[in-house]
Amino acid sequence: MGSVRAVVVLCYHAISSTWPAPLAVSPDAFERQMCWLADNGWRASTFSDIIRESSGRSVAITFDDAFESVAKIAHPILSSLGLKATVFAPTGYIGQPAGLRWAGIKHWVGTPHERELAAMTWDELGTLIEAGWEVGSHTRTHPHLTELNDAMLREEMESSRVACRTQLGRPCETIAYPFGDADERVANCAREVGYVAGATLPRRLEVRGPHLIPRIGIFRDDQWWRFRLKLNPAVRRARRSSKWPDPDAGARHT
Repeated sequence: MGSVRAVVVLCYHAISSTWPAPLAVSPDAFERQMCWLADNGWRASTFSDIIRESSGRSVAITFDDAFESVAKIAHPILSSLGLKATVFAPTGYIGQPAGLRWAGIKHWVGTPHERELAAMTWDELGTLIEAGWEVGSHTRTHPHLTELNDAMLREEMESSRVACRTQLGRPCETIAYPFGDADERVANCAREVGYVAGATLPRRLEVRGPHLIPRIGIFRDDQWWRFRLKLNPAVRRARRSSKWPDPDAGARHT
C-alpha cells in the first residue's frame, strides 16, 4: 500500500439532540445525511477497506473517540440503511465509568451534559464488529502526538493496538490521530508499529500516503447545504490543491 489515491472519508464524533458541543451532530441531521448517501448510490466501506480498494462512489464513515452515543444512536440509523462504519477508540478510556476526559471536552464535566462523555464498552465495540464495522485505534490516552518524544509516541500507538487486538480478538489495522495532529514522524511511527493506514483531519484534503489520509469533518454547525457542499466533487478537488489554506490543521477538533 505504497500510494493511495484520493478517497472520501467522513469524520464524526458524537451524536446528540441536546448537547451543544460542535462535535455532537444531532440525530435528525445525521439520519438525513446518511439517507442522502444511501439514496445517491454511495457505498459505505470501512476505513481499511476503502484504503485497499474503492470506487468513485465509496465513502468511509468514521467516528473518533468511541462515544457511547455512536453505539446507541448512530449504529441503529446506519443499520436501518445497510451502512457500516469505523470507530476509532482511545483504549485507555473504553469501559471506564468516568467517561472521556481530555482538553477540548473535559470542560463539560460537572455540567448537565456530562453524561454525553460516556465511552463505549468493549462489549459494545464487539457488537459493532459483529455488524460489519471496523474498530481502529485512537491511541491510548488521546494526546497531541506531535508533542510526544519518540518513546511515548510509540507507547501510545503500540499499547492501544495491543489492547484492541486482545479485547476484540482480531488485528487492529488502522489509527486516527487525536486532534488530527500528525506529521511525518507520527506517520512513520504508525507504519513501524504495524498500522496499515492512519487518518488525519486537516482543512486541506491533500493525499500524503496511507498513513496520512485526510478526512472531511462533519460537525453540529454543518447545515444541510454545507454538508452537501463538503461532498461536492469540485469542492473536494479544490481542497486537495496546495492553494487551499491549511493553517494549524486539526486545532479545533477532538
